[in-house]
Amino acid sequence: MIRIWQLMEVSVPGAEPARTDPGILQFPRWSIDDICVMPGTLGSISLRIIQVAAAIVSFSVMISASDFSTVTAFWAPGSPFGQTATDNFLVATTVLQCMWSLSVAAVEVYSWLFGRSLKYSPLLNIFVIGDWITAIVTFAGACASAGIAVLVGRDIHGACTANFCGRYALAAGMALLTWILIFTSFLFTFWILATR
Repeated sequence: MIRIWQLMEVSVPGAEPARTDPGILQFPRWSIDDICVMPGTLGSISLRIIQVAAAIVSFSVMISASDFSTVTAFWAPGSPFGQTATDNFLVATTVLQCMWSLSVAAVEVYSWLFGRSLKYSPLLNIFVIGDWITAIVTFAGACASAGIAVLVGRDIHGACTANFCGRYALAAGMALLTWILIFTSFLFTFWILATR
């Protein structure tokens, strides 16, 4: 009795070498596991650390400006809650970004040190949702602070001192860099979640 799988064998494996056309480029095949920023890899951990560093620089530049408390978009002096970090949208988003990226980096360092894969972990869902929310809030904070810096720097003549405009533009730029980095993490993590 002949089985179907025997009928499908046309040649004996290994009898003939595989033929390749030298005129056609052969690209190496890759899989989703080859991505360097997959959660739990050294590339993803370094991306998270760079996110924290950019958020800290943005936070530090914003706080170090001498007239930080006079601009209500950055700091609300008439707030019923007093002058706290939550009144400043950019400061609040950078603090949120630092806390989120540090906590995810801690989980990724643990999985990297102990050889655990996060590809099929339920934590991947939390990473995607957290990265998405953090990316939206960080982008909103960067755009709001950049808008105020442009408003004061270009539209209100004479209101821009060298300390004020340069520092707020740098803080907005670093917040935008933070958003680009967190959005990169979101895209790769979402891609891994969608293709697993």
